[in-house]
This record gives sequence, structure tokens and C-alpha cells, in this order.
Amino acid sequence: MIKRQLPNALTLSNLLCGIVAIVALLAGHNSVIAALLILLGAFFDFFDGLVARLLKVEGAIGKELDSLADVVTFGVAPSLIAMTYACGGSNYYLFGTDYWMSDTNYWCFIPLIMALMSAYRLAKFNIDTRQTNSFLGVPTPLNAVLWLSLPLIEHLSFFKVHLWGWYDERFYDFVASAVTNQWFIIVGSVIMAAMLVIEVPMLALKFKNVGWSGNKARFVFIMVALALLLVMNIYALPFIVIAYVGISLADAWFKKKEN
Repeated sequence: MIKRQLPNALTLSNLLCGIVAIVALLAGHNSVIAALLILLGAFFDFFDGLVARLLKVEGAIGKELDSLADVVTFGVAPSLIAMTYACGGSNYYLFGTDYWMSDTNYWCFIPLIMALMSAYRLAKFNIDTRQTNSFLGVPTPLNAVLWLSLPLIEHLSFFKVHLWGWYDERFYDFVASAVTNQWFIIVGSVIMAAMLVIEVPMLALKFKNVGWSGNKARFVFIMVALALLLVMNIYALPFIVIAYVGISLADAWFKKKEN
């Protein structure tokens, strides 16, 4: 009984991370904590399926529970981070009295579309037999990576923190100001909402073997992602998401051309 419930416990831990991340955002001034909780949720999300396969206790309940947890942690929480920045930045108290009494630009609510499309995508994924070796549309955890990077990048830039790798203060300040710009977030959230449900094959990092043949795009993405992380540390996260989309689209185009 305990063995069967262990993967579900990890999935529920993922869900708890998402819930607490949302609470941190609604409380105000806690966008970095929310981002770190989403990352912790991704850790649990990775291991729940792995543990289920190792223990041979995979089941329908685990699959459904996983999707429900992902809607919260990788759908609602990142959308609220994006909304927070679109409304006024990491120090903006979303639901304070002053917020509702002010002349708010309601364009800042647009990032919530990503939460809706995440729910739609995950519901569709559960019944779609075509997504065994690749995804159709950008997976929700990867979309979450883009938006959780905003508070991390902003705070690293503000406090002039250099973790590792190459460092150019002017470039990193430019990246921070670009990714936290209101219109970048609004337009970017619309694009990513569409990318979540688009019927285009995207890479799934599932290796049936370790050979180069059949895994070219996966190896290229992993090498690019590691190189970006080594050189740019946390600032690399938005570029990794862009690289994933670009490499996936190129791979889909080449495969279509071969066929």
C-alpha cells in the first residue's frame, strides 16, 4: 500500500509547492519565493513518474493527479508571476485595496490566458495517444521556466549578483529590463499560450537509446542548454526556452521534409 502511494505523495508535494507559490504571490513581495517553489515542484514532478515506473505502480489515478498538480504549479502559479510583472513588478501587491481602487491597465490580466491553455493542454495530453515520443505544443513545465526566471533575473540584476560564468553588467541589466518589460510579458504570454496548444511536434527528452541516430535534436538541445547555463547562469533560462522552441521547430521541419 505504501509503495503504491509513494509516487502520489511526490505528486501531491508538487501540488503543495504550486499552492504555496500562489499564496506567496497573493501575499505580495514574494515572487522569488514563488519561483523557487515552482522549481521545487518541477523536481517532484520529475521524480513521481520515475518512481512509479521503477516500482511498477503506474496507474490512471497517478496520471490524472499529475495533470491536476501541473495545472496549479506550472499553469496558474507562473501565470500569476507574469501577471504580477505585467501589473507593476515584483513589489506589486495584486489584491490590495489600492490595487482595486486605482486606474489599472487591464491588459495586465492577459497572462492568465496561459493558465487556461495549460489546463486545456494537460486535459488533452491525458487522452492524446500521439504524444508518446514527442509533445504537441510546448510542455507546461518549460513554459513555467520562462516566467519563473523573471523574479530570479530581476533580483540578481538588482543586487549585482554574479553566480558563475561570463559577466557583463550592462548586458545582464539589459536582459533584466527586457524580460520584465510589461509589453514583453503581455505579448510573450499570448505567444506562449498559443504554443502550449499548437499542433506542432516538440521535443520530449525521452531516450529509447543513447545513440546519436534518432536523438540528434535532443542532444543538440541539451548541449545548447548546458552551454547557456555555464556561460550565463540564471540569465540563460529565457534563452533556453527560446532554444527549445527553435530546435523543436527545426527538427519537425527536417523530419517533415525527409518524409
